[in-house]
Amino acid sequence: MAFGILIGFFLRGKKRAVFWVEKAILWSIFLLLFFLGLSIGGDELIMASLPSLGLNAFLITLGGVSGSVLAAWATWKFLFNRKKRSTQ
Repeated sequence: MAFGILIGFFLRGKKRAVFWVEKAILWSIFLLLFFLGLSIGGDELIMASLPSLGLNAFLITLGGVSGSVLAAWATWKFLFNRKKRSTQ
């Protein structure tokens, strides 16, 4: 991660490189989610347990997504307000 931050530091201002890095990240996430789906779909125990796991899985997912959105909003708000205060 530290190496990635260092490379990102040197790529600042290089819009074309950043564009391709963002595309690579997006497609990597899609690929990882696809392989996760393959793994879950191929596991007979998980597939057989889906009816009983449904509500619990939904609630856990809802909590995870809600927490992520809240944390992202709070982080954005903190950083945005900090920039706004420093320009005044």
